[in-house]
Amino acid sequence: MRTWLTANPIAHRGYHDMNRAIWENTLPAFQRAIDAGFAIECDIHLSADGVPLVFHDDELQRLCGRDGAIEDLTAAEAKTIAVGGTGATIPTLTDLFDVCGGRVPLVIELKASRADPQAFAEATLAALSGYDGPVALMSFDAALLSALKQAGAAQPLGLTAEGKSEEALAAHRKAFAIGLDFVSYYYDHLPNEFVAGLRAKSVPVITWTVRDEDARRRTFLNADQMTFEGFDPRQSAPL
Repeated sequence: MRTWLTANPIAHRGYHDMNRAIWENTLPAFQRAIDAGFAIECDIHLSADGVPLVFHDDELQRLCGRDGAIEDLTAAEAKTIAVGGTGATIPTLTDLFDVCGGRVPLVIELKASRADPQAFAEATLAALSGYDGPVALMSFDAALLSALKQAGAAQPLGLTAEGKSEEALAAHRKAFAIGLDFVSYYYDHLPNEFVAGLRAKSVPVITWTVRDEDARRRTFLNADQMTFEGFDPRQSAPL
């Protein structure tokens, strides 16, 4: 898992262009990442009819220009809603699998949800059944990670995290104690004792979200790989 999770830069919500023409968490952004050979990070919510939808925000307004919550949509309704006024609509997780076909790793973040954690976990694993490509699952939400464990997830599980206070680090240690496999940490809160302890045990550490050269430099002083956006990591990042 360390090899494929940390081998290549991870495109944050796909390799979008900061929502100018290719919007985040859309199939064109994912295809662009695949073409460039980058791993893909994405976010999922559970639809009203129990289908994982690829979308970051709780609400539709920023990305779709309309009122409403993503979790109030059925999967069929989501597929009719344009993202950013483009031809791309809100994809299901299965749509992403169909496009990716195992060609690059997927790092999927389950967003904190009104849905029952166990139902969300089971729906995610059901969507994953039969998909053979490399996939890691992560969340800020310890209840969702516990639910994935209880549901028998075979995929690597990671904690998405931030913070440097003793209180935050203690909470992260508690969450990690269920037997997680990696951490995705906010780069500006590194280094810290929690992440240093994981690295000493060879636990993979990735960062979010790198947008400039300073953030990239700090990532590779304290972690194994970056989740990036807004530049081509094969070139110098903006200063």
